[in-house]
Amino acid sequence: MDIVNLGLVYDCAIEEADGKKTVAVKMTLTAPGCGMGPVIAADAQAKIMTIDGIDDARVELVWDPAWNQEMISEEGKMKLGMI
Repeated sequence: MDIVNLGLVYDCAIEEADGKKTVAVKMTLTAPGCGMGPVIAADAQAKIMTIDGIDDARVELVWDPAWNQEMISEEGKMKLGMI
């Protein structure tokens, strides 16, 4: 299961300035107290940086709106046996 199908990624945008491309991601976690937050965000940033043509990546953890199970994609729900 990936963070997109879990509904954890709220926004993803490519910003261009001075000929450089930066990916800006806003994501959340299933619970604010999750100690894996910094690890998951760093992993997402590292994966984004492997994309050709991307010069930088910023991953910001946000808590609004609060995550809930309805944010899981249909594919994610199928993988989790929810439907």
